Amino acid sequence: MAIPTSGIRHSVAPVMPAAPTRQRPLSATDVTITGGFWAARQRANAESTIPLSLDWMERVGWLHNFDAAAGGTLPQERRGREFSDSEIYKLLEAMSWHLAATVDPALEETVRAVSERVSAAQEDDGYLNTMFGRPGQQPRYSDLEWGHELYNVGHLLQAAVARLRTGVEDELVQIARRAADHVCDVFGDDGMRAVCGHPEIELGLIEFARATGDQKYHDQARLFLDRRGQGSLGEIEWGRSYFQDDVPIREATVLRGHAVRALYLTAAATDVAVDTGDAELLATIERQWEATVARRTYVTGGMGSHHQDEAFGEDFELPSDRAYCETCAGVGSIMLSWRLLLATGNPRYADLIERTLFNVVAVSQAPDGRSFFYSNTLHQRTPTVPAAPDEVSLRANSGLRAPWFEVSCCPTNLARTFATLSAYLASTSSTGIDIHQYSESVIRATLPDLGQVRLSIHTEYPTDEVIDIVVEDSPDVPWELALRVPAWAKDATLEVDGVSRPVLPGRVTVTRTFARGERVRLILPLRPRWTFPDPRIDGIRGTAAVEVGPLVYALESVDLPGHAHVDRFVADTSRAPSTSADGVFVTGLLEDSDIHSWPYTEDARPRESNAVQTVALTPYHAWANRGPSTMRVWMRTAPGSAENSGSGSGA
Repeated sequence: MAIPTSGIRHSVAPVMPAAPTRQRPLSATDVTITGGFWAARQRANAESTIPLSLDWMERVGWLHNFDAAAGGTLPQERRGREFSDSEIYKLLEAMSWHLAATVDPALEETVRAVSERVSAAQEDDGYLNTMFGRPGQQPRYSDLEWGHELYNVGHLLQAAVARLRTGVEDELVQIARRAADHVCDVFGDDGMRAVCGHPEIELGLIEFARATGDQKYHDQARLFLDRRGQGSLGEIEWGRSYFQDDVPIREATVLRGHAVRALYLTAAATDVAVDTGDAELLATIERQWEATVARRTYVTGGMGSHHQDEAFGEDFELPSDRAYCETCAGVGSIMLSWRLLLATGNPRYADLIERTLFNVVAVSQAPDGRSFFYSNTLHQRTPTVPAAPDEVSLRANSGLRAPWFEVSCCPTNLARTFATLSAYLASTSSTGIDIHQYSESVIRATLPDLGQVRLSIHTEYPTDEVIDIVVEDSPDVPWELALRVPAWAKDATLEVDGVSRPVLPGRVTVTRTFARGERVRLILPLRPRWTFPDPRIDGIRGTAAVEVGPLVYALESVDLPGHAHVDRFVADTSRAPSTSADGVFVTGLLEDSDIHSWPYTEDARPRESNAVQTVALTPYHAWANRGPSTMRVWMRTAPGSAENSGSGSGA
């Protein structure tokens, strides 16, 4: 189908389907996060993460690579990995989205100055890369498995989309257009029948097509997707599934291989399914999502259980201590789930977005926005030495956050996610407004054929169970306000006109002619609950975790007597977790720490233990904020204690 241009160019949202969907995204400028948990994260992103990332890119020479390309001093002066160009593009995207809601002349000048440096490195035919193609470097497109040339262009295109959607058509957009035209010339119907080892170009091309209205970019994205799974990439030790090049997208039954690659690719396939009205492809992706969530996803929402290849494991292969759960995979999961939510309206997708945001995304960024986790383990066996604040960390799986990594894809991915976070809170349907995520905020929307609506949301969620939605402005005709009730909220209530009624998990609606000043109150009880794993997950059989609302909790050694190792604590799940003004607590035994000569026994009971202990848990997103510690989400339980204590919650 042709890609329309009307109503798209200046819609300030990272995803704008070209075809009708169940839910239509609101512009990030139509939704403003005004306080609470996410406002603090957005503030840290703007004040620390974005400028810190720019400073590091100068320090480690990644920005200078473009200067060296323009000056003819490559490859001698090149620094960083083959994908370092993409980090500049992701940062440009983050800065551009941030400028949509903020007047910041200095930041605007930074975007233009960086764009000029990038432009100077672009070749006459549109090719843009600092790692390949020049004297002394490998030829263009000679290493599609690992070279990331098309991957880099995909992120360039997404940065340009941010500029277009914020009403700016500048040098960055022209750079992207030339690069996209080059890709279409080289890899079109009559060109190289190949794909990139790391999917991303597909996402960039589709959204660039939507933002510009140029059909050829959409057609090229479809070509890349159709070629995927034909074995065009070389065989490697982890198999072609690592690249998702083992079977065509339509034949896959679950996400597999490198987690970020898989999620980016499937998000792009969702875009194509939506824009072309391909219901069969969309249904296939939904089944893949369901299978992945049911069998290959951590309780935090994290995805990817292999360190060696940053990949999904087999079904129920979800070890806590070796959990990779890369931050970028969390971002990719949100990107995929958001597209499926828009396409189908199913609140299940918003449930996973919430879980991933509050646990994977929130834990990765330090509260001050100046250090990060690359991978997000659920079990830290040894305390880790703090990273030096002015050195690049070589260890992506560190037990403490680091200011920068040799591979720093995660800080920039976080930066662009926080810059667009308000776009994920709400959407419109043919009948009204759907609220998917709860934060102190203001929502403005124009409902077709109905008029203007303005809502304010007042809540301290997720630390307060009360969510008040106040109608500030409304047309004098009926419309529908829809609220998501999370899967874990089994006894939620909705209050309208002072009358409360129980509501079930899913989507609850209120349809009426709303009066200005009217309040709708949703109460999501935040009682702590035990969660138990599927017994097929070998790595955590016989353990239990605690959740409160969307937050997963963790046990840290700093909260045990004498900073005892968390592996010594045996939780008593026959006693419900408790809460007080000081936090969330569980009761259990602290096992004797004596070293035994043989780690196997005929007796399944805990070894000799000290007195019963009541210990504090910390939200998983806040672990490692108090210095080196051991940590575990899934706590050991006494044999038999979990069988009759309830069951876990959904995504």
